[in-house]
Amino acid sequence: MNQISKRVLVIDDEPDILELLDMTLSRMGLEVTTAEDLAGARRELQGGEFGFCLTDMRLPDGNGLKLVEEIAEHYPNLPTAVITAHGKVEDAVYALKIGAFDFVSKPVDLTILRQLVNTALKLRRDEAPGAATADARHAAQPASPLDRLTGSSPAIEQCKEMIAKLARSQAPVLVSGDSGSGKELAARLIHELGPRGDGPFVPVNCGAIPTELMESEFFGHRKGSFTGANADKEGLLQAADGGTLLLDEIADLPLHMQVKLLRVIQEKAVMPIGAREEVPVDVRILSATHHPLKPLVESGKFRSDLYFRLNVIDLHMPGLSERVEDIPLLAERFLAEIGEQWGDGEVPSLSPEALKALQNHPYTGNVRELMNILQRAVTMCEGNVIQPADLLLERVEVHDSARQAEAAAVAAAKDEDESLDAYMEGIEKKMLEDALVKARYNKTRAAELLGISFRSFRYKLKKFGID
Repeated sequence: MNQISKRVLVIDDEPDILELLDMTLSRMGLEVTTAEDLAGARRELQGGEFGFCLTDMRLPDGNGLKLVEEIAEHYPNLPTAVITAHGKVEDAVYALKIGAFDFVSKPVDLTILRQLVNTALKLRRDEAPGAATADARHAAQPASPLDRLTGSSPAIEQCKEMIAKLARSQAPVLVSGDSGSGKELAARLIHELGPRGDGPFVPVNCGAIPTELMESEFFGHRKGSFTGANADKEGLLQAADGGTLLLDEIADLPLHMQVKLLRVIQEKAVMPIGAREEVPVDVRILSATHHPLKPLVESGKFRSDLYFRLNVIDLHMPGLSERVEDIPLLAERFLAEIGEQWGDGEVPSLSPEALKALQNHPYTGNVRELMNILQRAVTMCEGNVIQPADLLLERVEVHDSARQAEAAAVAAAKDEDESLDAYMEGIEKKMLEDALVKARYNKTRAAELLGISFRSFRYKLKKFGID
């Protein structure tokens, strides 16, 4: 730890609390400077650099939040935490919104305080005087993790700037955006670029866990706490201890779990099923959703208090329609990845007409859909250049006419006095055989071409006797 990181500034006007904080932080090997009011804190900040600042809310000459705003403006690299009164959720949320690194409630839990300080100080460990120059550090380091967010459009550049800023805070972030827009990638980058980057990143899809198992999955359980609990089990929150928990599709979280999650956020502790006391957890919680939460709050399907705790800062991930200029870069990257993953070496390139078709395509699945289209195109392409026909975009664009085609098929079946089931099975069998031919009899690619799982594809081959 460099000398700047060792220096911390603590502001509180209660002598007993100030002494307790001074003793606690000094025992961590830190050099503590104290102040009793805003004026004293400002003098200390002007007189030297600090690695961390901790301030109370109520001070004799003003509110500690004013100091948080000043530090965010004039000392943006200084992580600042706020001591809030117990139960004052609004104060904590507002502090995070204006730039506080984190908060701790009175009475101060010293274990939580130590964890908070250690996390904050990680942000300043590489900023020692006399360290390598920025150019030298840049040359020695690998590409930034933000490069994984491909693109240079204004929308995506704004996202990158926001992610870099959010990584320096512990504020809860709600990542919003349409399906396939890269919400989980954004959450991973916030985790990796922040002080918890060396800790676990645990993503969980709230809609994929059965309701009856949700409490055990999130909080864990003790052996014998219910039928089938044959051993102690660690929950997802404990698994993410020291790192980040991503609650994907948070809109699908049942109301009874919303109450329990709110308590975890407030108390920074979990109660495993069958346990007699809570277990402290040090976790940053990020959330993601493609459903707007505000209407759910208004309809009573999502708790407003949890919404305001999770939505301290909103990060919107733009869909491809908002960043059309990034499609060439994305396509180039995805084609390279396809060649590497499939082991085919050089993959076909896109013709100008195919690229234009991709840029004009109305995406519903965004980046994920673009990847699937290119996988299909590489499979369909007969030469070294992907043409518009290889993209098979018409299959996506004619959903509205699907019913008309189906009606025509039914009519044809009736005209030929053939059973509908037999007619439809004949169509399905022909599609399977065509997919195999186009995929050069690679069953995995054929399944991808049809948009079904490999298991389902194999079952259908057996059903129709196709070898």
